[in-house]
Parts: sequence; C-alpha cells; structure tokens
Amino acid sequence: MKKTIITFVLCLFFPILLWAQTLQSPNGNLKLEFEVKEGIPYYQLTFKNKTVILPSKLGLELKNQPSFLDGFDMGKVVYNEFDETWEPVWGEENRIRNHYQEMEVELLQPATERKLIVRFRLFDDGLGFRYEFPEQPKLAHFILKEERTQFAMAGDHTAFWIAGDYDTQEYDYTESKLSEIRKLMEEAITGNISQTSFSPTGVQTALMMKTNDGLYINLHEAALINYSTMHLNLDDSKMIFESWLTPDAIGDKGYLQAPGQSPWRTVIVSDDARDILASRITYNLNEPSKIEDTSWIRPIKYIGVWWEMITGKSTWHYTDDFAAVDLNTTDYSKATPNGKHGATTENVKRYIDFAAEHGFDGVLVEGWNIGWEDWFGNFKDYVFDFLTPYPDFDLKGARDYAKSKGVEMIMHHETSASVRNYERHLDRAYQFMKDNGYHSVKSGYVGYILPIGENHYSQWIVNHYQHALEKAADYQIMVNAHEAVRPTGVGRTWPNLIANESARGTEYQAFGGSKPNHVTVLPFTRLIGGPMDYTPGIFEMDISKLNPENDSWVNSTLANQLALYVTMYSPLQMAADLPEHYEQFMDAFQFIKDVAVDWDQSWYLEAEPGYYLTIARKAKGKKEWFVGNVNGIESRTSTISFDFLEPGKQYIATLYADAKDAHYRNNSQAYTIRKGIIDNKSRLSQLSAPGGGYAIRIIEADKIDTKGLKRLR
Repeated sequence: MKKTIITFVLCLFFPILLWAQTLQSPNGNLKLEFEVKEGIPYYQLTFKNKTVILPSKLGLELKNQPSFLDGFDMGKVVYNEFDETWEPVWGEENRIRNHYQEMEVELLQPATERKLIVRFRLFDDGLGFRYEFPEQPKLAHFILKEERTQFAMAGDHTAFWIAGDYDTQEYDYTESKLSEIRKLMEEAITGNISQTSFSPTGVQTALMMKTNDGLYINLHEAALINYSTMHLNLDDSKMIFESWLTPDAIGDKGYLQAPGQSPWRTVIVSDDARDILASRITYNLNEPSKIEDTSWIRPIKYIGVWWEMITGKSTWHYTDDFAAVDLNTTDYSKATPNGKHGATTENVKRYIDFAAEHGFDGVLVEGWNIGWEDWFGNFKDYVFDFLTPYPDFDLKGARDYAKSKGVEMIMHHETSASVRNYERHLDRAYQFMKDNGYHSVKSGYVGYILPIGENHYSQWIVNHYQHALEKAADYQIMVNAHEAVRPTGVGRTWPNLIANESARGTEYQAFGGSKPNHVTVLPFTRLIGGPMDYTPGIFEMDISKLNPENDSWVNSTLANQLALYVTMYSPLQMAADLPEHYEQFMDAFQFIKDVAVDWDQSWYLEAEPGYYLTIARKAKGKKEWFVGNVNGIESRTSTISFDFLEPGKQYIATLYADAKDAHYRNNSQAYTIRKGIIDNKSRLSQLSAPGGGYAIRIIEADKIDTKGLKRLR
C-alpha cells in the first residue's frame, strides 16, 4: 500500500478573519474557499472556474444551549495531503486510490468558550467535509435541534429526486428543475407501507443534478455512524438546500457528546457524467475494514423462493386459519395448510436442484418461519422468533439436501420493523444460522418502526442497523439489509454488509411497475453509497401469468434485465425469476450463469442520468469481460469502443441485445444473440429499445475459437 501524508499548520492571530482560506484538489480542477464573515462560517466550491456551491453557511443548532451557528473567530488551520491505494474486499475494482488535500479549520466561540472543527477533504472528483467536536471543558453532552449545513446552488438545475421521507426510499425518481419540486411533490409521493414526508421541497440524498452549463453535481453523505440520516430541504426562492436530519419519536435530531463528529457531507462534481459513477469518495471517507480476517466474506450469485410471493402466486404464510398468532401458544400442527405456501420442503428442493444444475451459489427462502399470518400492520412486538420453521418446511432436511448439492442456504429475517424484538433474538438467531450453515442473511424492516414513533432513519435506528451488522460479523455472517437506511460507504469498514435494498427495487415491478428509465438513475443516486440488492433477471414481464389478480407489468425488456447484472453493481446478485421462466429462454439465461459478481476493473463508457449508461467490467481474477447497457424511455443507438481490452489480442464477444422491434411494454421478450470477433480497436453501434439495453460477454480467443466467426460491429 502506498501512503503519503504531508502536514503544515497556519496559525491566525486575528480575532476576525479578513481573507478566505483556500484549498485545491490534487489536479487543481476543484477549489474550495472558506471564510468567517461577521462570526458565521461560509464555504464555496468551484470546478474549472465554474461555480458548484455559492457561499453557503455552516453550523449546527443545539437544544437548550447556545448553538454552533455564529459568534465564531478563526483559530488555527492545518493543511494535510494524503495519498494511499487500498484493496477492497469486494468492489467494482480491486484497488482504490484515496488521494486528497485536507484543511482542518478550528472555530472558536469566545462567548461560550467552546470550539468546533470543520474538516474539509478535496479530491479530484469532489469534496467531503464534516463537523468535529473535540474534547473540551464547556462541551460534553448535547442534543441536535437541527444541522444547518447549506448547499447554495448557482442556478435552477435539473434534478433527479425522490421525496424526503423518514421511513422509505422506495419511490420512482422525478426529473425536474429545482423550481418545479414544490408543484410535483404531491405526485411524487406514491403510496407505501410506511412513509413520513416532511416538506413540500424536501428531497433525499444521493441527489443527482445537472446544470445548464454541463456540470454534474451529486450531494450525499458518507460514514453515517451514530447520527441521524440527512435529507435536503430546498429554499426554492433562493435555490439553497439545507440539511434536514431525521428526528426521533420526540422530535430530537441527535444525541452527541465530545469528542465526536458528524458524518461527512459530500459533493461529487464533474463535467462528465461517467466520473460520477467512477467516484469512490463515499468509500474513501469511511475508515478501513475493522474485520481483520475477511476470508469468509465472498460475493455470491443466488436464486430464491421470493418472486412467487411478491407476485402473489404464493404466500409467505402457511395457513388461513388464524386471524392472530401468539408464538407461545398457537399450535400450527392443528392448522390447515392454505395450499399456496411458498416455503415448502418440496418447493425449496426444486430451487436447490435448479441452483445446483446451473452453478448458483445459494438459495434464499422467505416465509419459512412461523408468524407470517399476522406479521404486518398490527404494531406487534413479538412477531417472529427467527428459529421455528412451519410444519411443511424441514429446515434440517433442506439444509442437508442443499449441502449435498453444493448449494448454500441463505437465511431470511423479516423483523416487521419490530427492532426491539430483533435485538432480543439476535444472538440466538445468528447462532442458529451458524449451527445450520447459513453464512448470509437477508433482513427486512417492513412497516412502521417499533417502538412506536421512531423512524427508519433516525439516529437510534441507524445505530440498530449498525449493531446488527457488527453482531453479524462476530458470527461471520454477511448481511443484506432491506428497508434499512441507505448506505453511505460503511461497507468499506464493515465489508460483511454485502448489499442493501434501500431503494425502489425490482419488487415494485409487481406492485404496479416502475418507470422504464428507473435503472438509468439508480447508479447515479442510490448506488453512490454502496451496492444494491436490486434482484434483477425477470424474464416474464406479464405478472398476470403468475397471478391472474395482479395486472402489473415489468417495464423492461429481457435484454435490459441481463444488462442489470453489470450496470447495477452488487457482490450479491439474484436471479429473481422462477426456474420455469428461465427454462423457456435458456440461451438468454446463459448470460446470467456466466456473468461475474466481483471485479478487477470497471470502465464507464457512456452515461447520462435518466437516459442511458454503458459499463464494462473485468471479472476478478479471470480473463473475462462483461458489458452492460441500459436505456431510458426513448430508443437510442449506443456506440462504444473496446479499447479497454489488451492490445494485440483477439476476443470472442457474445452479444445479447434487443430485437429491432423490441419494446418494454409491447414486445419485451424480443431479443437476439450473436457472436463475433473483436479486439481493442473494435467499435460497436447497437440499438437499445425503449426500456431496453444489451449485455456482452467477452473472452480471449485463439485461432480455433474464432473459426467461422465474423467481426462484431
């Protein structure tokens, strides 16, 4: 590992700062200016002399004591340069450079005899900054009333946003001018099982924007630890975003003590949208892995008993006999099976057989444990025990059968948002997993949080998610958390956080559908913080064929579904459809079987948020490359170069593409497959249908391999 640290200190002896302190990125394109004006701290940011952030206030409002908003003098300023290259446990590349210029600013508040530090780190691709509360006599414990960090925009930018909400991120994205957010908010807040919006101009991070002069700006946060999740509230008369933290049950925004710090606030910026996708600021602002031995953390590809329940073809619950369940007294042995339960031993073995035949690592089973008859909507505390299977699921038998086939079982822990109940059972549940050979868990937090009044993204619940993650590491368990807080790069520090949902995933295609361009936005927003368990791979788009009472439609072509395995990065990838649907399209299914889940290197070939993106990746430790293209609502011809390949060699490319007449709504299963020869000088022009795309597998070739093949164009 290469690491360089250079430090120097500037001491200021004047009570009021009369000039701005400046910081430049290593390549000189980004410039930060900081000043204290009339006791108030301000920062501003430019990129290649274009304004990114206009002068914006910094500070925090405290409860029942003087706030960190004004009355400041400048203290010492410390400058650092840092340069290292580190190796992630999993990722879009096998090495990440962490290179920044740093400015640590000490702010003195004479009236209270307290001090506050603001630490800025400027990378070539953006800015990270946070508040730090050093140990001091006049500051010990304090309560946040609100964080008052501003992001003053230089214009009425185009934004891709979802409504600010304390309890869900599962919304379709809206593309609009900032000035249009207010009038579009009511339409943007679609129905959800749990939701708590707070403002007609409040939005969530990561927020993606594009300026009229061609800058791409992304606002987010990194290293969300022991703090409340940040939203952004827009003053649309001035185009100023201000941080808005998620409150707890009594309205407080955070309980802190010194020494301590806030999460990092991030501004990723470039004049090329591809740089936003390539940015690793969010990871770089997190601490290195706290897990010393990471050998048990490994990317996996899986299938599961899930989609059939999501579509309504099957049920999670075993019986219709009980209107209410008491886990201590309800006798399931006397209940009548409803005949639609998905997690039966027979059905699970069918999935295990399919996984074994086609080389999948694992099988997820949902609805295996007792309690699903009244699991949701009743504010029930003791809702699951995470240990006891239904009568029709032989847990040990399925475990042994899977082991005999070389397949790993994946545990499912739905908490029904009863956080106290889950924490009460965590040790027993994780030990049960370890005893039965389950090395990964999909957890869920559907519904309003218990204790009543808490929110999904408040400090206390954020700490719960972190507790569950760290406890899982003690048992060498990987975590895939659904309905949890959106990731903020914590997967660097705790790489057993193998994936999250925390956005509108594929399941919504069975709940009325998502916008056809949804997957062209997510990599610029949700995936900025970490991998998503998006659960791609749906081949049957007409949900009524699975459940006649569900007329939903998957707004995607089949080729688009293949491309998602490349464009929607995750070290945990699911082939989400039913085995029988894959058996109808085995030639296309081959791509899902072949595609990697961990990568040595990635190249971002084309990108425009909301419209298209094309990504190429090299499989970790292999001479295989994969390309994925996803397209928006209008058809488009994608043109790419293969210059990422090694010169002087020939390759065989297998292209899975939309047919000429493909369309996400009326001809979604129309695709073509063709093979051809390419090299690093080759170029490809390929039509992508509305809601469509293409996927390519590339392998090194020799003369025998290429016999009879033409060049791919």
